[in-house]
Amino acid sequence: MATAIFIRRRDLIKNTALSGSIDTDKFIQFIKIAQEIHIQNYLGTDLYDKISADIVSSSLSGDYLDLVNDYIQPALIHYAMVEYLPFAAYTIANGGVFKHSSENSSIAGKEEVDSLIAKERDYAEYYTQRLIDYLSFNAPSKFPEYYSSNNEDINPDTNALFNGWML
Repeated sequence: MATAIFIRRRDLIKNTALSGSIDTDKFIQFIKIAQEIHIQNYLGTDLYDKISADIVSSSLSGDYLDLVNDYIQPALIHYAMVEYLPFAAYTIANGGVFKHSSENSSIAGKEEVDSLIAKERDYAEYYTQRLIDYLSFNAPSKFPEYYSSNNEDINPDTNALFNGWML
């Protein structure tokens, strides 16, 4: 099955600090990672697969289209940035790993990048909580797949907050 991406390039450019001149190949994989790790975690396998199949078949409509446009996309945009930012300054090529620099700019330090990541995570958590609240209120009447995941499927997580890593 083809991989459905739930947001478009222009969604990310319009709703983040990402420059419009950035090459799509630099961040497209981070959208996919954010979608599979974060969004699937909150939708559960069955609802995630239903939306993916509808996007691939160009049949996404009604309540599912509203869910994607109003709740999933805002969260995904910021989760994609959370995943992309740690790698933004680097290019991996045949000659090795390169860190970009410009003559008339300075490279942001780790603390500055971590601060940007934390801010993007805050945005993502806010939109994720809205997504969870909406699904909790409207499932199973509008989204029966939200409660139908079982066995090896991912069951929907109902906690939007990232509380750090527990060691």
